[in-house]
Amino acid sequence: MVIDGTTAFTGGANLADEYINVIEKHGHWRDTGIRVDGAAAWSFTLMFLEMWELCTKQSEDYFSYYPWTNDSCETVSDGYLQPYADSPLDADNVGEHVYLQIINNAKDYVYISTPYLIVDDSMVSALTLAAKSGVDIRIITPQRWDKWPIHMTTRSYYRELIRAGIKIYEYSGGFNHAKTFVSDDRTATVGTTNLDFRSLYLHFECGVLLLEGSVIQTIKDDFVNTLEHCHQVTEEECTPNLFVRTIQDVLRLFAPLM
Repeated sequence: MVIDGTTAFTGGANLADEYINVIEKHGHWRDTGIRVDGAAAWSFTLMFLEMWELCTKQSEDYFSYYPWTNDSCETVSDGYLQPYADSPLDADNVGEHVYLQIINNAKDYVYISTPYLIVDDSMVSALTLAAKSGVDIRIITPQRWDKWPIHMTTRSYYRELIRAGIKIYEYSGGFNHAKTFVSDDRTATVGTTNLDFRSLYLHFECGVLLLEGSVIQTIKDDFVNTLEHCHQVTEEECTPNLFVRTIQDVLRLFAPLM
């Protein structure tokens, strides 16, 4: 959502009642969003207009929407913000690159919140290598599922990640739909991109990358406070019987479609 080119919102919430817990569809719905003001909001205006042109096949005069034609933008920040968009129409997997950059540059910790955990070898390698290097990696996923095959496939990745030293938590009593990364009290991102093949490679997505600034601590605090409502998954819990393991292995074959 963009308002007058000066204020924008991005994050996980869609326009439906369960996203604001007016109705309960999958238990308590947990989500995360971020508001940006100033020049960063103009970037989201451009993203919207590009999508609008794609959908309507009509050209837009982008700069007729520019809010600071006669006045300068006076919004200031105590950190740096870089909005970004991802498109399946080019060869740049921007959302994946943002996530990998955060993981690969981490020194102390990476805290990840995602509704789905269906990742390719490059993401698994980055996560496990960071964990084996001593980085504290924690991932929150939902305990209650909205799509059974996707949830089963998500759980099939737990064993490998936990064995590498990554801590997996499931949000108890509800659905965790937040898509956030925060690392080293210095870097974070909030947006729409899930850790699954469709979001990383096949969807139009957007988000904002943050460096420094007080908002980093806010995102970290939200993650840490959410851990109080989560169950930490053990390796024993994610070692299913042969029947479940076979189902998960079959579902993994279809992971790129999920």
